[in-house]
Amino acid sequence: MSVDPVLADLICRMPKAELHIHIEGSLEPELIFALAERNGVTLAYPSVEALRAAYAFSDLQSFLDIYYAGASVLLHEQDFTDMAWAYFLRAQTDQIRHAELFFDPQTHTARGVSIGAVISGLRRACERAERELGIKGELILCFLRHLSEAEAIDTLGQARPYRAHFIGVGLDSSELGHPPEKFARVFATAREMGLRVVAHAGEEGPPAYIWNALDVLHAERIDHGVQALQDDKLVDRLVREQIALTVCPLSNIKLCVFKSLKDHNLRELLERGVHVTINSDDPAYFGGYLNQNFLETFAALDLNAAHARKLAENSFEASFASPAEKAVYLREVAQFFGDSSA
Repeated sequence: MSVDPVLADLICRMPKAELHIHIEGSLEPELIFALAERNGVTLAYPSVEALRAAYAFSDLQSFLDIYYAGASVLLHEQDFTDMAWAYFLRAQTDQIRHAELFFDPQTHTARGVSIGAVISGLRRACERAERELGIKGELILCFLRHLSEAEAIDTLGQARPYRAHFIGVGLDSSELGHPPEKFARVFATAREMGLRVVAHAGEEGPPAYIWNALDVLHAERIDHGVQALQDDKLVDRLVREQIALTVCPLSNIKLCVFKSLKDHNLRELLERGVHVTINSDDPAYFGGYLNQNFLETFAALDLNAAHARKLAENSFEASFASPAEKAVYLREVAQFFGDSSA
C-alpha cells in the first residue's frame, strides 16, 4: 500500500522539525567504512554490503550492540562534523527546518575520545547547517542508562565547559531494567544548569517509566512513549499537559515493538489528543529518514493531509525553539497549507 501521490508530495515538501534523531544512528555504512579507512580502524565486517546485511534486529539490545561497533570509527573532531553534516544534507532533502540532535558522549569517551572533540565537532556542523542550509540544529547530550548514575554525573561534569554548545540532556540506551529514577540526581543537576530535559520512556518499558520520567526527572518531552496507551490516566495527563511524544515508527517496527506499521498506535494517540511527533530515531539502521517514516506510516494507517498538518505543527510546537522561532515556523506551515491569514 502506498500514499496517494498528491499527499506524498505534500508530506515530502511540508516544513517540519525532527526531535528524536541519534546522530550516531545516522552513520551510514559507507561513511563508517570511509572513516575507518581514514582513522586506521579495522571493522569486523568485510564490506559495506556485509555491514548493512547485519542490520537485522530482534530487540533494542541487538541493535545497540552493532550501533556501538559502528561508532568505533569516530575518533576526531572532524569525524563528528562529517557525520552530522551528512545528516543535515539529508535533513535538507526532507524539508527539515529545525533538528534537535541526540548524542552519546559516553560511547566515545569510553574509547579515549575527548568530550570536547565530540561536542565541538557536532557544533561546527550545526553552525554550518544554519549558515548554508537554513536548518537550525541543536544538541541534546544523552546519558547511557545501562551505565551508572555516577558515570552520568561525571559525563555532565566533563561537558560543563561546553555548556553553551548544547541545550539539554536526555536518557537513552537499554531501557528495561534501568528506570528513569536511577538518574534523579544527575537530571536535577542538569536542570540547575538551565538545561532542557527529555527522556526515553515507554518504548519497551512500562507506563510507570513514563510517569517517573515526568515526576522524578521532570522531563519536558517523552521520547517514544508508545506504551502510554496501556494507562488511560497517563494518556489523560499527556493530553492535559500537552506533553509531546517523539514517536519513531520505523524504529518501532525494526526493533519489534510492533509487528507491523498497521499495528502501530500512532493514529490512536493522535485521535486521543496526544501531542505526537514523527521522527527517524536511528535512520541509517532502521530503514528510513524522516520523510520515509512519514510516507510509510501514512500508508499503513490511512492518514490524510489534516494529519500531516497537525504533525508538522506538533513538531515545531514541541521543539525547544524560542517562541519567536516557533512563530516563524508555524507561520510557514500555515502558509504551506494555504492559510491566507498566516
